[in-house]
Amino acid sequence: MPQFVDRRLNPKQKSLGNRQRFMKRARAQIKEAVDRSIKERSVSDIGKGGSISIPSKGIDEPRFRHARSGGNRERVLPGNKEFHVGDKIKKPQSGAGQGGKKASDSGEGEDEFQFVLTRDEFLDIFFEDLELPDLVKKDLKEVQSHKPKRAGFSAIGTPTNLNVVQTMRASFGRRLALKRPSAGAEEELLRQIFEIESNDNASPQEKQWLISLHRELETLTKKRKSIPYVDPLDIRYNRFEPQPQPVTQAVMFCLMDVSGSMGEREKELAKRFFMLLHLFLKRRYERIEVVFIRHTHEAAEVDEETFFYSRETGGTVVSTALTEMMRVLKDRYSPADWNIYAAQASDGDNFSGDSERCLSILNELIMPLCQYYAYVEILDEREKELFHNPQSGTALWQSYRSIGNDWPNFEMKRIASPADIYPVFRELFSRDHAKA
Repeated sequence: MPQFVDRRLNPKQKSLGNRQRFMKRARAQIKEAVDRSIKERSVSDIGKGGSISIPSKGIDEPRFRHARSGGNRERVLPGNKEFHVGDKIKKPQSGAGQGGKKASDSGEGEDEFQFVLTRDEFLDIFFEDLELPDLVKKDLKEVQSHKPKRAGFSAIGTPTNLNVVQTMRASFGRRLALKRPSAGAEEELLRQIFEIESNDNASPQEKQWLISLHRELETLTKKRKSIPYVDPLDIRYNRFEPQPQPVTQAVMFCLMDVSGSMGEREKELAKRFFMLLHLFLKRRYERIEVVFIRHTHEAAEVDEETFFYSRETGGTVVSTALTEMMRVLKDRYSPADWNIYAAQASDGDNFSGDSERCLSILNELIMPLCQYYAYVEILDEREKELFHNPQSGTALWQSYRSIGNDWPNFEMKRIASPADIYPVFRELFSRDHAKA
Protein backbone atom coordinates (compact mmCIF):
# COMPACT_ATOMS: atom_id res chain seq x y z
CA MET A 1 0.00 0.00 0.00
CA PRO A 2 1.57 3.38 -1.00
CA GLN A 3 2.12 5.91 1.80
CA PHE A 4 2.31 9.63 1.18
CA VAL A 5 3.60 12.11 3.77
CA ASP A 6 3.63 15.79 2.79
CA ARG A 7 6.75 17.43 4.24
CA ARG A 8 6.86 20.42 1.93
CA LEU A 9 7.34 23.91 3.36
CA ASN A 10 3.58 24.49 3.37
CA PRO A 11 3.02 25.52 -0.28
CA LYS A 12 -0.19 27.58 -0.52
CA GLN A 13 -1.20 26.47 2.99
CA LYS A 14 -1.90 22.93 1.74
CA SER A 15 0.12 21.05 4.35
CA LEU A 16 -0.63 23.37 7.28
CA GLY A 17 -2.78 20.83 9.14
CA ASN A 18 -0.24 18.03 8.64
CA ARG A 19 2.57 20.32 9.81
CA GLN A 20 0.72 21.46 12.94
CA ARG A 21 -0.14 17.89 13.91
CA PHE A 22 3.50 16.88 13.59
CA MET A 23 4.70 19.85 15.66
CA LYS A 24 2.15 19.07 18.37
CA ARG A 25 3.27 15.42 18.52
CA ALA A 26 7.00 16.21 18.55
CA ARG A 27 6.80 19.51 20.46
CA ALA A 28 8.99 18.39 23.37
CA GLN A 29 11.79 17.29 21.02
CA ILE A 30 11.46 20.47 18.92
CA LYS A 31 11.56 22.65 22.05
CA GLU A 32 14.72 20.90 23.23
CA ALA A 33 16.33 21.34 19.81
CA VAL A 34 15.43 25.05 19.71
CA ASP A 35 16.95 25.65 23.15
CA ARG A 36 20.05 23.73 22.09
CA SER A 37 20.42 25.72 18.87
CA ILE A 38 20.60 29.01 20.80
CA LYS A 39 24.14 28.18 21.90
CA GLU A 40 25.19 27.74 18.27
CA ARG A 41 23.60 30.95 16.93
CA SER A 42 24.58 34.57 17.15
CA VAL A 43 22.02 36.96 18.64
CA SER A 44 21.36 38.52 15.23
CA ASP A 45 20.29 35.08 13.97
CA ILE A 46 17.94 34.26 16.86
CA GLY A 47 15.02 36.04 15.21
CA LYS A 48 15.30 33.90 12.09
CA GLY A 49 13.88 30.49 11.37
CA GLY A 50 15.99 27.62 10.16
CA SER A 51 16.62 23.90 10.21
CA ILE A 52 16.87 21.96 13.46
CA SER A 53 17.74 18.33 14.10
CA ILE A 54 15.58 16.10 16.29
CA PRO A 55 15.97 12.36 17.02
CA SER A 56 14.17 10.21 14.47
CA LYS A 57 13.02 7.82 17.18
CA GLY A 58 9.37 8.28 18.00
CA ILE A 59 8.42 10.50 15.05
CA ASP A 60 7.46 7.78 12.57
CA GLU A 61 4.02 8.26 11.07
CA PRO A 62 1.47 5.64 12.22
CA ARG A 63 0.30 3.31 9.48
CA PHE A 64 -1.69 0.13 8.93
CA ARG A 65 0.13 -3.00 7.79
CA HIS A 66 -0.56 -6.70 7.47
CA ALA A 67 0.34 -8.79 10.50
CA ARG A 68 3.33 -11.01 9.83
CA SER A 69 2.15 -13.75 12.16
CA GLY A 70 -1.08 -14.70 10.40
CA GLY A 71 -2.71 -15.03 7.01
CA ASN A 72 -1.59 -16.53 3.73
CA ARG A 73 -0.17 -14.20 1.13
CA GLU A 74 1.10 -15.10 -2.31
CA ARG A 75 2.35 -12.34 -4.55
CA VAL A 76 5.01 -11.56 -7.12
CA LEU A 77 6.60 -8.13 -6.91
CA PRO A 78 6.69 -5.93 -10.04
CA GLY A 79 9.80 -6.32 -12.15
CA ASN A 80 10.33 -9.99 -11.26
CA LYS A 81 11.29 -12.24 -14.17
CA GLU A 82 12.60 -15.32 -12.39
CA PHE A 83 9.93 -16.52 -9.96
CA HIS A 84 6.27 -17.49 -10.06
CA VAL A 85 3.59 -17.75 -7.39
CA GLY A 86 4.40 -20.70 -5.13
CA ASP A 87 8.17 -20.74 -5.79
CA LYS A 88 10.44 -20.83 -2.75
CA ILE A 89 13.40 -18.47 -2.56
CA LYS A 90 16.67 -19.83 -1.29
CA LYS A 91 18.11 -18.31 1.84
CA PRO A 92 21.02 -16.00 0.92
CA GLN A 93 24.53 -16.90 1.93
CA SER A 94 25.89 -15.39 5.13
CA GLY A 95 26.67 -11.74 4.54
CA ALA A 96 24.96 -11.65 1.15
CA GLY A 97 21.89 -9.78 2.35
CA GLN A 98 21.75 -6.08 1.61
CA GLY A 99 18.75 -4.93 3.67
CA GLY A 100 18.45 -3.67 7.22
CA LYS A 101 20.75 -1.59 9.38
CA LYS A 102 24.30 -2.82 9.92
CA ALA A 103 26.55 -2.52 12.89
CA SER A 104 29.55 -0.28 12.41
CA ASP A 105 32.95 -0.36 14.08
CA SER A 106 33.24 3.42 13.57
CA GLY A 107 30.19 4.35 15.68
CA GLU A 108 28.13 5.66 12.79
CA GLY A 109 24.35 5.39 12.90
CA GLU A 110 21.15 6.72 11.43
CA ASP A 111 21.00 10.48 10.77
CA GLU A 112 18.75 12.65 12.88
CA PHE A 113 15.54 14.02 11.40
CA GLN A 114 15.91 17.49 9.88
CA PHE A 115 12.93 19.82 10.37
CA VAL A 116 12.67 23.39 9.06
CA LEU A 117 10.98 25.99 11.28
CA THR A 118 9.69 29.32 10.04
CA ARG A 119 10.62 32.51 11.88
CA ASP A 120 7.23 32.71 13.65
CA GLU A 121 7.31 29.05 14.68
CA PHE A 122 10.86 29.38 16.00
CA LEU A 123 10.07 32.46 18.09
CA ASP A 124 6.79 31.02 19.40
CA ILE A 125 8.61 27.96 20.74
CA PHE A 126 11.59 29.99 21.92
CA PHE A 127 9.52 32.38 24.06
CA GLU A 128 6.55 30.17 24.95
CA ASP A 129 7.43 29.84 28.67
CA LEU A 130 8.63 33.43 29.25
CA GLU A 131 6.54 36.25 30.68
CA LEU A 132 6.90 39.71 32.17
CA PRO A 133 6.44 39.43 35.94
CA ASP A 134 3.51 41.10 37.72
CA LEU A 135 1.82 42.55 34.62
CA VAL A 136 -1.15 44.58 35.91
CA LYS A 137 -3.91 46.04 33.73
CA LYS A 138 -3.78 49.73 34.56
CA ASP A 139 -4.85 51.64 31.48
CA LEU A 140 -8.61 51.24 31.03
CA LYS A 141 -9.33 54.77 29.80
CA GLU A 142 -7.82 55.24 26.37
CA VAL A 143 -8.96 52.05 24.72
CA GLN A 144 -7.49 51.39 21.28
CA SER A 145 -8.16 47.66 20.97
CA HIS A 146 -11.49 46.33 19.71
CA LYS A 147 -12.94 42.86 19.40
CA PRO A 148 -15.82 42.02 17.00
CA LYS A 149 -19.05 41.03 18.76
CA ARG A 150 -22.28 39.62 17.26
CA ALA A 151 -24.91 42.35 16.88
CA GLY A 152 -27.85 40.80 15.01
CA PHE A 153 -28.23 40.80 11.24
CA SER A 154 -27.80 43.24 8.39
CA ALA A 155 -28.96 43.55 4.78
CA ILE A 156 -25.44 44.41 3.66
CA GLY A 157 -22.22 42.58 4.30
CA THR A 158 -19.59 40.26 2.86
CA PRO A 159 -20.31 36.79 1.44
CA THR A 160 -18.34 35.16 4.25
CA ASN A 161 -20.87 36.54 6.78
CA LEU A 162 -23.96 35.30 4.89
CA ASN A 163 -26.59 33.81 7.23
CA VAL A 164 -28.45 31.15 5.24
CA VAL A 165 -31.15 30.49 7.87
CA GLN A 166 -32.19 34.14 8.21
CA THR A 167 -32.06 34.59 4.43
CA MET A 168 -34.45 31.68 3.87
CA ARG A 169 -36.80 32.91 6.61
CA ALA A 170 -37.01 36.34 4.98
CA SER A 171 -37.60 34.75 1.58
CA PHE A 172 -40.35 32.49 2.93
CA GLY A 173 -42.14 35.38 4.65
CA ARG A 174 -42.01 37.55 1.53
CA ARG A 175 -43.39 34.75 -0.65
CA LEU A 176 -46.23 34.16 1.79
CA ALA A 177 -47.12 37.86 1.94
CA LEU A 178 -47.14 38.23 -1.86
CA LYS A 179 -48.99 34.90 -2.29
CA ARG A 180 -46.45 33.47 -4.67
CA PRO A 181 -47.82 30.28 -6.26
CA SER A 182 -46.11 27.14 -5.12
CA ALA A 183 -44.49 24.59 -7.39
CA GLY A 184 -47.23 22.09 -6.39
CA ALA A 185 -50.00 24.33 -7.74
CA GLU A 186 -48.22 24.60 -11.07
CA GLU A 187 -47.73 20.83 -11.25
CA GLU A 188 -51.44 20.27 -10.48
CA LEU A 189 -52.48 22.53 -13.39
CA LEU A 190 -50.10 20.75 -15.74
CA ARG A 191 -51.54 17.40 -14.65
CA GLN A 192 -55.12 18.52 -15.36
CA ILE A 193 -54.15 19.94 -18.76
CA PHE A 194 -52.38 16.70 -19.67
CA GLU A 195 -55.42 14.61 -18.75
CA ILE A 196 -57.78 16.67 -20.92
CA GLU A 197 -55.40 16.87 -23.88
CA SER A 198 -54.74 13.13 -23.76
CA ASN A 199 -58.50 12.44 -23.95
CA ASP A 200 -59.50 12.24 -27.62
CA ASN A 201 -63.23 12.20 -26.73
CA ALA A 202 -63.20 15.36 -24.63
CA SER A 203 -66.56 17.13 -24.32
CA PRO A 204 -67.06 20.79 -25.30
CA GLN A 205 -67.18 21.72 -21.59
CA GLU A 206 -63.80 20.06 -21.00
CA LYS A 207 -62.31 21.89 -24.01
CA GLN A 208 -63.62 25.18 -22.63
CA TRP A 209 -62.15 24.26 -19.23
CA LEU A 210 -58.84 23.48 -20.95
CA ILE A 211 -58.68 27.05 -22.29
CA SER A 212 -59.26 28.46 -18.81
CA LEU A 213 -56.60 26.13 -17.40
CA HIS A 214 -54.06 27.42 -19.93
CA ARG A 215 -54.92 31.01 -18.99
CA GLU A 216 -54.58 30.21 -15.31
CA LEU A 217 -51.26 28.44 -15.93
CA GLU A 218 -49.94 31.44 -17.87
CA THR A 219 -50.98 33.81 -15.07
CA LEU A 220 -49.45 31.53 -12.45
CA THR A 221 -46.18 31.23 -14.37
CA LYS A 222 -45.89 35.00 -14.79
CA LYS A 223 -46.55 35.50 -11.07
CA ARG A 224 -43.94 32.92 -10.10
CA LYS A 225 -41.39 34.61 -12.33
CA SER A 226 -42.22 38.09 -11.02
CA ILE A 227 -41.88 36.87 -7.40
CA PRO A 228 -38.52 35.07 -7.27
CA TYR A 229 -37.73 32.35 -4.78
CA VAL A 230 -34.87 34.36 -3.27
CA ASP A 231 -34.78 38.11 -3.78
CA PRO A 232 -31.84 40.42 -2.99
CA LEU A 233 -34.12 41.94 -0.35
CA ASP A 234 -34.09 38.62 1.49
CA ILE A 235 -30.31 38.42 1.91
CA ARG A 236 -29.21 38.65 5.54
CA TYR A 237 -25.65 38.86 6.86
CA ASN A 238 -24.28 38.36 10.34
CA ARG A 239 -23.57 41.79 11.78
CA PHE A 240 -20.60 42.49 14.03
CA GLU A 241 -19.82 45.58 16.05
CA PRO A 242 -16.37 46.38 17.44
CA GLN A 243 -16.41 46.03 21.21
CA PRO A 244 -13.79 48.00 23.16
CA GLN A 245 -11.24 45.87 24.97
CA PRO A 246 -9.12 47.09 27.88
CA VAL A 247 -5.47 47.35 26.88
CA THR A 248 -2.50 46.77 29.13
CA GLN A 249 0.17 49.40 28.61
CA ALA A 250 3.76 48.63 29.56
CA VAL A 251 7.07 50.40 29.12
CA MET A 252 10.50 48.75 29.41
CA PHE A 253 13.54 50.89 30.23
CA CYS A 254 16.85 49.48 28.97
CA LEU A 255 19.83 51.03 30.77
CA MET A 256 23.35 50.19 29.55
CA ASP A 257 26.78 51.33 30.70
CA VAL A 258 29.02 52.26 27.72
CA SER A 259 31.79 53.95 29.71
CA GLY A 260 35.50 53.35 29.37
CA SER A 261 35.46 50.68 32.07
CA MET A 262 33.28 48.57 29.79
CA GLY A 263 35.56 46.94 27.22
CA GLU A 264 34.37 45.81 23.82
CA ARG A 265 33.77 42.31 25.18
CA GLU A 266 31.60 43.58 28.05
CA LYS A 267 29.67 45.92 25.75
CA GLU A 268 29.06 43.08 23.31
CA LEU A 269 27.68 40.84 26.08
CA ALA A 270 25.40 43.65 27.30
CA LYS A 271 24.16 44.27 23.76
CA ARG A 272 23.45 40.57 23.29
CA PHE A 273 21.35 40.53 26.46
CA PHE A 274 19.35 43.58 25.40
CA MET A 275 18.89 42.26 21.85
CA LEU A 276 17.35 39.12 23.31
CA LEU A 277 15.15 41.20 25.63
CA HIS A 278 14.07 43.50 22.79
CA LEU A 279 13.17 40.56 20.56
CA PHE A 280 11.17 38.99 23.40
CA LEU A 281 9.20 42.17 24.13
CA LYS A 282 8.36 42.90 20.50
CA ARG A 283 7.29 39.31 19.96
CA ARG A 284 5.13 38.85 23.04
CA TYR A 285 3.43 42.22 23.48
CA GLU A 286 1.61 44.50 21.04
CA ARG A 287 1.17 47.42 23.42
CA ILE A 288 4.62 47.88 24.89
CA GLU A 289 7.13 50.67 24.44
CA VAL A 290 10.88 50.35 24.86
CA VAL A 291 13.04 53.27 26.07
CA PHE A 292 16.80 52.99 25.46
CA ILE A 293 19.11 54.90 27.85
CA ARG A 294 22.89 54.64 27.65
CA HIS A 295 25.30 56.40 29.97
CA THR A 296 28.93 57.23 30.62
CA HIS A 297 29.46 60.12 33.08
CA GLU A 298 26.22 61.49 31.64
CA ALA A 299 23.12 59.73 30.33
CA ALA A 300 20.81 60.28 27.37
CA GLU A 301 17.81 58.62 25.79
CA VAL A 302 18.74 57.26 22.35
CA ASP A 303 17.08 55.34 19.55
CA GLU A 304 17.46 51.61 18.95
CA GLU A 305 20.16 51.98 16.29
CA THR A 306 22.33 54.21 18.47
CA PHE A 307 21.81 52.03 21.54
CA PHE A 308 23.06 48.85 19.87
CA TYR A 309 25.61 50.04 17.33
CA SER A 310 27.02 53.46 18.29
CA ARG A 311 30.53 53.57 19.77
CA GLU A 312 30.94 55.90 22.73
CA THR A 313 33.14 56.01 25.83
CA GLY A 314 33.76 58.18 28.87
CA GLY A 315 33.59 58.20 32.66
CA THR A 316 31.25 56.08 34.79
CA VAL A 317 28.41 57.66 36.79
CA VAL A 318 25.55 55.17 37.03
CA SER A 319 23.14 57.51 38.82
CA THR A 320 22.85 59.64 35.67
CA ALA A 321 21.00 56.78 33.93
CA LEU A 322 18.57 56.44 36.85
CA THR A 323 17.98 60.20 36.86
CA GLU A 324 17.32 60.15 33.11
CA MET A 325 14.87 57.28 33.60
CA MET A 326 12.92 59.31 36.20
CA ARG A 327 12.83 62.30 33.84
CA VAL A 328 11.33 60.22 31.04
CA LEU A 329 8.83 58.68 33.46
CA LYS A 330 7.58 62.09 34.59
CA ASP A 331 7.34 63.42 31.04
CA ARG A 332 5.64 60.51 29.23
CA TYR A 333 4.69 57.53 31.42
CA SER A 334 2.36 58.10 34.32
CA PRO A 335 2.64 55.23 36.84
CA ALA A 336 -1.16 55.32 37.18
CA ASP A 337 -1.57 54.27 33.54
CA TRP A 338 1.58 52.32 32.68
CA ASN A 339 3.24 49.14 33.89
CA ILE A 340 6.89 50.10 34.37
CA TYR A 341 9.80 47.68 33.89
CA ALA A 342 13.54 48.24 33.82
CA ALA A 343 16.64 46.23 32.91
CA GLN A 344 20.14 47.53 33.62
CA ALA A 345 23.50 46.16 32.45
CA SER A 346 26.86 47.29 33.87
CA ASP A 347 30.28 45.95 34.73
CA GLY A 348 29.84 47.07 38.36
CA ASP A 349 32.37 49.92 38.22
CA ASN A 350 31.10 53.32 39.38
CA PHE A 351 32.37 56.72 40.42
CA SER A 352 33.37 56.85 44.08
CA GLY A 353 30.39 57.67 46.27
CA ASP A 354 27.85 57.38 43.40
CA SER A 355 26.69 53.90 44.44
CA GLU A 356 25.03 55.38 47.54
CA ARG A 357 23.23 57.90 45.34
CA CYS A 358 22.02 55.04 43.09
CA LEU A 359 20.75 53.24 46.18
CA SER A 360 18.83 56.33 47.29
CA ILE A 361 17.22 56.91 43.86
CA LEU A 362 16.14 53.29 43.53
CA ASN A 363 14.73 52.96 47.04
CA GLU A 364 12.90 56.27 47.14
CA LEU A 365 11.85 56.93 43.54
CA ILE A 366 12.11 54.00 41.13
CA MET A 367 11.29 50.79 43.00
CA PRO A 368 7.92 52.03 44.37
CA LEU A 369 6.86 52.61 40.74
CA CYS A 370 8.35 49.54 39.04
CA GLN A 371 6.64 46.21 38.55
CA TYR A 372 10.06 44.62 37.99
CA TYR A 373 13.70 45.70 37.91
CA ALA A 374 16.46 43.40 36.63
CA TYR A 375 20.15 44.16 37.07
CA VAL A 376 22.75 42.21 35.05
CA GLU A 377 26.42 42.60 35.90
CA ILE A 378 28.99 41.78 33.22
CA LEU A 379 32.07 40.04 34.63
CA ASP A 380 35.41 39.08 33.19
CA GLU A 381 35.76 35.32 32.80
CA ARG A 382 38.65 35.41 35.28
CA GLU A 383 36.37 37.14 37.82
CA LYS A 384 33.69 34.49 37.55
CA GLU A 385 35.34 32.24 40.13
CA LEU A 386 36.41 35.17 42.29
CA PHE A 387 32.84 36.53 42.53
CA HIS A 388 31.14 33.15 42.57
CA ASN A 389 29.78 33.92 46.04
CA PRO A 390 26.85 36.40 45.84
CA GLN A 391 28.10 37.98 49.08
CA SER A 392 31.20 39.33 47.30
CA GLY A 393 31.30 41.85 44.49
CA THR A 394 31.82 45.45 43.44
CA ALA A 395 30.51 48.47 45.34
CA LEU A 396 27.53 48.71 42.97
CA TRP A 397 26.74 45.01 43.41
CA GLN A 398 26.88 45.33 47.21
CA SER A 399 24.54 48.35 47.11
CA TYR A 400 22.08 46.56 44.86
CA ARG A 401 22.12 43.49 47.14
CA SER A 402 20.50 45.57 49.88
CA ILE A 403 17.78 46.61 47.40
CA GLY A 404 17.08 42.98 46.57
CA ASN A 405 16.58 42.25 50.27
CA ASP A 406 14.02 45.07 50.64
CA TRP A 407 12.17 44.81 47.31
CA PRO A 408 10.90 41.41 46.07
CA ASN A 409 10.43 42.82 42.56
CA PHE A 410 14.22 43.37 42.19
CA GLU A 411 16.47 40.66 40.70
CA MET A 412 20.18 40.65 39.93
CA LYS A 413 22.35 38.17 38.00
CA ARG A 414 25.90 37.90 36.66
CA ILE A 415 27.10 37.12 33.14
CA ALA A 416 30.67 36.15 32.25
CA SER A 417 30.37 34.56 28.79
CA PRO A 418 27.91 34.39 25.88
CA ALA A 419 26.77 30.96 27.11
CA ASP A 420 25.48 32.59 30.33
CA ILE A 421 23.14 35.04 28.57
CA TYR A 422 20.27 32.74 27.69
CA PRO A 423 20.13 30.87 31.05
CA VAL A 424 20.20 34.18 32.96
CA PHE A 425 17.54 35.63 30.67
CA ARG A 426 15.28 32.64 31.31
CA GLU A 427 15.79 32.94 35.06
CA LEU A 428 14.82 36.60 35.02
CA PHE A 429 11.74 36.25 32.81
CA SER A 430 10.54 32.67 33.23
CA ARG A 431 6.78 32.20 33.55
CA ASP A 432 7.14 30.35 36.85
CA HIS A 433 9.20 33.21 38.21
CA ALA A 434 6.57 35.71 37.03
CA LYS A 435 3.81 33.81 38.87
CA ALA A 436 5.92 33.62 42.03
